[in-house]
Amino acid sequence: MEKREVLTQLENIIDEVKTAIFATVDGEGMPRMRWVSPALLPGRSGAIYFVTDPRSAKVEHVRSNPNVQWIFQTRVLDRIVTVEGKVNVLDNPSIRSEVLEVVGPRLAAFWKVALDGRDLLVLETIVENAVWYRPMKGEKETVRF
Repeated sequence: MEKREVLTQLENIIDEVKTAIFATVDGEGMPRMRWVSPALLPGRSGAIYFVTDPRSAKVEHVRSNPNVQWIFQTRVLDRIVTVEGKVNVLDNPSIRSEVLEVVGPRLAAFWKVALDGRDLLVLETIVENAVWYRPMKGEKETVRF
């Protein structure tokens, strides 16, 4: 499988389930996972984006250790993609607008606890490698980016 194919599969899973698990490492070296609403943006291949409150713990985590992992899976677990990469914290109104345009309708729970939308940061994961699983068929393939 090539990079482009993995990104297409990733986009299909995001379109279907709208969420993914995002994992960081805290200051004590413990993994921390949470559900987020990711986006792939046209013209920005090889990166995964989501918005967050600048006061969230995950911002502190990625500023001290930018290595992260994602898990994307279908509801029936017939397709799973794990992604590893490095995160950039972006405070850019233009990219924030792009990400919000894609994920905004999926953020009902987030808006109940978030700050004003203009105060959000974007976390951009630059994908370094991905593992594509099809557990029902016993398939697993690693793709380096």
